[in-house]
Amino acid sequence: MSALSHLSPKVVVKASPIHGRGLFAREPIRKGEIVCVKGGHVFDRRTLDELHSELGPAEIQIAEDLFIGPVTADEREGSMIFSNHSCDPNIGVQGQVVFVAMRDVAAGEELTHDWAMTDDDGYEMSCTCGAAACRGVITGQDWRRPELQRRYGDYMSWYLQQKIQRNS
Repeated sequence: MSALSHLSPKVVVKASPIHGRGLFAREPIRKGEIVCVKGGHVFDRRTLDELHSELGPAEIQIAEDLFIGPVTADEREGSMIFSNHSCDPNIGVQGQVVFVAMRDVAAGEELTHDWAMTDDDGYEMSCTCGAAACRGVITGQDWRRPELQRRYGDYMSWYLQQKIQRNS
């Protein structure tokens, strides 16, 4: 397994009450610290559609028609950042692939991001984050919600920030 993504030495991957495996703080993490950096190959939506049946969700969108992630089953594990979705996240995106703590994080906390920070897609799914302010259903279009744009600001992917500015 090749490590395409970077995980901070302050984190550990283990079973998550949200979904499958998640990323957890092994020790306290200060606001602004890099938690993980998504790595992999850059590919278009056609390639994503071809890979999805074999690899499942393992990518992050980085532009209108570009994604970063693994292209083989052997690369999947090493490209994962294991950040589950939460409607009350504690990490956000800086740029396209760097995830930082949005606030001080205590040891033992699961590190999550709101997929509204990265996704511009057509999906809809039930949310299992358990947050007090859980939206119940999340979609690949939640980035369009003005309250989330205000809440996350600079913690949204650069390409989404650009779309928001063009639509303002």
